[in-house]
Amino acid sequence: MQSNYLYMKYAIIKRVLDFFFSIIFLIILIPFFIIIALLIIIDDRFPVMYRQTRVGKNGIHFKILKFRTMKKNADAFGKLTIGDKDPRITKIGYVLRKYKIDELPQLWNILKGEMSFIGPRPEVPEYVAFYDTKQRDVLKVRPGLSDYASLDYINENEILSEYSTPEEAYVNIVMPQKLQLSLKYIHDMSLKTDFNITIKTIAKIIKNN
Repeated sequence: MQSNYLYMKYAIIKRVLDFFFSIIFLIILIPFFIIIALLIIIDDRFPVMYRQTRVGKNGIHFKILKFRTMKKNADAFGKLTIGDKDPRITKIGYVLRKYKIDELPQLWNILKGEMSFIGPRPEVPEYVAFYDTKQRDVLKVRPGLSDYASLDYINENEILSEYSTPEEAYVNIVMPQKLQLSLKYIHDMSLKTDFNITIKTIAKIIKNN
Protein backbone atom coordinates (compact mmCIF):
# COMPACT_ATOMS: atom_id res chain seq x y z
CA MET A 1 0.00 0.00 0.00
CA GLN A 2 1.17 3.57 -0.61
CA SER A 3 2.30 6.06 2.03
CA ASN A 4 -0.46 7.68 4.07
CA TYR A 5 -0.34 10.84 1.97
CA LEU A 6 -0.50 9.01 -1.37
CA TYR A 7 -3.22 6.71 -0.05
CA MET A 8 -5.36 9.63 1.12
CA LYS A 9 -4.91 11.35 -2.24
CA TYR A 10 -5.85 8.13 -4.05
CA ALA A 11 -8.87 7.56 -1.77
CA ILE A 12 -10.21 11.08 -2.36
CA ILE A 13 -9.82 10.87 -6.14
CA LYS A 14 -11.38 7.41 -6.16
CA ARG A 15 -14.39 8.58 -4.15
CA VAL A 16 -14.91 11.57 -6.46
CA LEU A 17 -14.78 9.27 -9.50
CA ASP A 18 -17.15 6.77 -7.85
CA PHE A 19 -19.65 9.53 -7.04
CA PHE A 20 -19.47 11.11 -10.51
CA PHE A 21 -19.71 7.92 -12.58
CA SER A 22 -22.39 6.31 -10.39
CA ILE A 23 -24.64 9.34 -10.96
CA ILE A 24 -23.96 9.31 -14.70
CA PHE A 25 -24.63 5.59 -15.06
CA LEU A 26 -27.76 5.69 -12.90
CA ILE A 27 -29.24 8.46 -15.06
CA ILE A 28 -28.32 6.72 -18.33
CA LEU A 29 -29.63 3.34 -17.17
CA ILE A 30 -33.03 4.47 -15.81
CA PRO A 31 -34.94 3.33 -18.95
CA PHE A 32 -33.07 0.00 -18.88
CA PHE A 33 -33.85 -0.44 -15.17
CA ILE A 34 -37.57 0.11 -15.88
CA ILE A 35 -37.52 -2.61 -18.55
CA ILE A 36 -35.72 -5.04 -16.22
CA ALA A 37 -38.20 -4.27 -13.43
CA LEU A 38 -41.16 -5.02 -15.73
CA LEU A 39 -39.59 -8.32 -16.84
CA ILE A 40 -39.07 -9.38 -13.23
CA ILE A 41 -42.68 -8.49 -12.36
CA ILE A 42 -44.01 -10.42 -15.36
CA ASP A 43 -41.85 -13.44 -14.54
CA ASP A 44 -42.27 -13.63 -10.76
CA ARG A 45 -44.19 -10.55 -9.63
CA PHE A 46 -42.93 -8.32 -6.83
CA PRO A 47 -40.51 -7.44 -5.28
CA VAL A 48 -38.17 -6.21 -8.02
CA MET A 49 -35.19 -5.53 -5.78
CA TYR A 50 -33.36 -7.85 -3.44
CA ARG A 51 -31.69 -6.43 -0.34
CA GLN A 52 -29.17 -8.35 1.70
CA THR A 53 -27.06 -7.37 4.69
CA ARG A 54 -23.35 -7.22 3.87
CA VAL A 55 -20.32 -6.11 5.85
CA GLY A 56 -18.65 -2.96 4.56
CA LYS A 57 -15.69 -0.77 5.46
CA ASN A 58 -14.75 -0.85 9.16
CA GLY A 59 -17.20 -3.70 9.70
CA ILE A 60 -20.25 -1.50 9.19
CA HIS A 61 -23.30 -3.38 7.93
CA PHE A 62 -25.26 -2.11 4.94
CA LYS A 63 -27.97 -3.35 2.61
CA ILE A 64 -26.59 -4.33 -0.79
CA LEU A 65 -29.00 -3.89 -3.71
CA LYS A 66 -29.56 -6.32 -6.56
CA PHE A 67 -32.27 -7.05 -9.06
CA ARG A 68 -34.12 -10.06 -7.63
CA THR A 69 -33.09 -13.18 -9.52
CA MET A 70 -34.30 -15.84 -7.11
CA LYS A 71 -37.72 -16.95 -5.99
CA LYS A 72 -39.18 -15.38 -2.86
CA ASN A 73 -37.71 -16.57 0.46
CA ALA A 74 -34.89 -18.38 -1.37
CA ASP A 75 -32.48 -17.35 1.43
CA ALA A 76 -34.20 -19.85 3.69
CA PHE A 77 -32.53 -22.60 1.66
CA GLY A 78 -29.02 -21.17 1.84
CA LYS A 79 -27.15 -17.99 0.92
CA LEU A 80 -24.94 -19.56 -1.73
CA THR A 81 -26.03 -20.09 -5.33
CA ILE A 82 -24.81 -23.44 -6.60
CA GLY A 83 -24.22 -24.04 -10.31
CA ASP A 84 -25.95 -22.33 -13.23
CA LYS A 85 -29.18 -24.32 -12.80
CA ASP A 86 -30.08 -23.61 -9.19
CA PRO A 87 -33.84 -24.30 -9.07
CA ARG A 88 -34.35 -21.21 -6.88
CA ILE A 89 -33.37 -18.89 -9.76
CA THR A 90 -36.21 -17.42 -11.83
CA LYS A 91 -36.30 -17.54 -15.63
CA ILE A 92 -35.34 -13.90 -16.06
CA GLY A 93 -32.91 -14.36 -13.18
CA TYR A 94 -30.74 -16.69 -15.27
CA VAL A 95 -30.30 -14.01 -17.90
CA LEU A 96 -29.63 -11.24 -15.38
CA ARG A 97 -27.00 -13.33 -13.61
CA LYS A 98 -25.34 -14.49 -16.81
CA TYR A 99 -24.53 -10.93 -17.85
CA LYS A 100 -24.09 -9.62 -14.27
CA ILE A 101 -27.03 -7.25 -14.85
CA ASP A 102 -28.42 -8.10 -11.41
CA GLU A 103 -25.48 -6.23 -9.86
CA LEU A 104 -26.26 -2.88 -11.54
CA PRO A 105 -28.47 -1.53 -8.71
CA GLN A 106 -25.30 -1.44 -6.61
CA LEU A 107 -24.58 1.81 -8.39
CA TRP A 108 -26.84 3.23 -5.67
CA ASN A 109 -24.60 1.69 -2.98
CA ILE A 110 -21.62 3.29 -4.72
CA LEU A 111 -23.33 6.67 -4.87
CA LYS A 112 -24.07 6.50 -1.14
CA GLY A 113 -20.44 5.67 -0.37
CA GLU A 114 -21.14 2.16 0.92
CA MET A 115 -19.27 0.61 -2.01
CA SER A 116 -16.81 1.50 -4.76
CA PHE A 117 -16.57 0.34 -8.36
CA ILE A 118 -13.38 -1.56 -7.54
CA GLY A 119 -12.72 -3.26 -4.21
CA PRO A 120 -13.17 -6.59 -2.38
CA ARG A 121 -16.66 -7.99 -2.73
CA PRO A 122 -18.65 -7.46 0.50
CA GLU A 123 -19.51 -10.64 2.38
CA VAL A 124 -22.50 -11.57 4.53
CA PRO A 125 -21.98 -11.32 8.33
CA GLU A 126 -22.31 -15.09 8.75
CA TYR A 127 -19.18 -15.70 6.70
CA VAL A 128 -17.24 -12.67 7.94
CA ALA A 129 -17.45 -14.31 11.36
CA PHE A 130 -14.99 -16.92 10.04
CA TYR A 131 -12.32 -14.32 9.10
CA ASP A 132 -9.04 -14.47 10.99
CA THR A 133 -7.19 -11.33 12.08
CA LYS A 134 -5.26 -10.96 8.82
CA GLN A 135 -8.30 -11.60 6.63
CA ARG A 136 -10.21 -8.87 8.44
CA ASP A 137 -7.86 -6.36 6.81
CA VAL A 138 -10.20 -6.45 3.80
CA LEU A 139 -12.67 -4.54 5.97
CA LYS A 140 -10.29 -1.57 6.12
CA VAL A 141 -11.27 -0.50 2.59
CA ARG A 142 -14.57 0.21 0.89
CA PRO A 143 -15.95 -2.96 -0.79
CA GLY A 144 -16.56 -2.95 -4.53
CA LEU A 145 -18.10 -4.57 -7.57
CA SER A 146 -14.88 -6.28 -8.63
CA ASP A 147 -11.27 -6.97 -7.67
CA TYR A 148 -8.68 -9.71 -8.28
CA ALA A 149 -10.87 -12.27 -6.49
CA SER A 150 -13.91 -11.39 -8.61
CA LEU A 151 -11.88 -11.93 -11.78
CA ASP A 152 -10.56 -15.34 -10.71
CA TYR A 153 -13.92 -16.47 -9.34
CA ILE A 154 -16.28 -14.97 -11.90
CA ASN A 155 -17.77 -18.48 -12.29
CA GLU A 156 -17.89 -19.18 -8.56
CA ASN A 157 -21.32 -20.82 -8.74
CA GLU A 158 -20.05 -23.44 -11.19
CA ILE A 159 -16.93 -24.05 -9.08
CA LEU A 160 -19.01 -24.69 -5.97
CA SER A 161 -21.30 -27.09 -7.84
CA GLU A 162 -18.35 -29.48 -8.17
CA TYR A 163 -18.25 -30.05 -4.40
CA SER A 164 -20.52 -32.45 -2.52
CA THR A 165 -20.79 -29.95 0.35
CA PRO A 166 -20.71 -26.52 -1.35
CA GLU A 167 -21.08 -24.35 1.76
CA GLU A 168 -18.28 -26.17 3.56
CA ALA A 169 -16.11 -25.86 0.44
CA TYR A 170 -16.87 -22.14 0.23
CA VAL A 171 -15.91 -21.44 3.85
CA ASN A 172 -12.81 -23.66 3.94
CA ILE A 173 -11.46 -23.44 0.37
CA VAL A 174 -12.98 -20.77 -1.87
CA MET A 175 -13.44 -17.93 0.62
CA PRO A 176 -9.85 -18.06 1.97
CA GLN A 177 -8.49 -18.03 -1.59
CA LYS A 178 -10.69 -15.06 -2.49
CA LEU A 179 -9.61 -13.20 0.64
CA GLN A 180 -5.95 -13.77 -0.24
CA LEU A 181 -6.56 -12.21 -3.65
CA SER A 182 -8.47 -9.31 -2.09
CA LEU A 183 -5.57 -8.66 0.29
CA LYS A 184 -3.27 -8.63 -2.75
CA TYR A 185 -5.55 -6.00 -4.32
CA ILE A 186 -5.30 -3.86 -1.18
CA HIS A 187 -1.50 -4.07 -1.40
CA ASP A 188 -1.59 -3.04 -5.08
CA MET A 189 -4.29 -0.36 -4.80
CA SER A 190 -3.86 2.53 -7.22
CA LEU A 191 -5.88 4.25 -9.93
CA LYS A 192 -3.91 2.27 -12.51
CA THR A 193 -4.78 -1.01 -10.77
CA ASP A 194 -8.45 -0.03 -10.57
CA PHE A 195 -8.51 0.89 -14.25
CA ASN A 196 -6.90 -2.43 -15.25
CA ILE A 197 -9.36 -4.43 -13.14
CA THR A 198 -12.28 -2.50 -14.66
CA ILE A 199 -11.16 -3.32 -18.20
CA LYS A 200 -10.43 -6.97 -17.36
CA THR A 201 -13.81 -7.38 -15.63
CA ILE A 202 -15.72 -6.05 -18.65
CA ALA A 203 -13.64 -8.19 -21.01
CA LYS A 204 -14.17 -11.33 -18.90
CA ILE A 205 -17.96 -10.84 -18.73
CA ILE A 206 -18.07 -10.46 -22.52
CA LYS A 207 -15.78 -13.46 -23.07
CA ASN A 208 -17.75 -15.72 -20.74
CA ASN A 209 -20.99 -14.91 -22.56
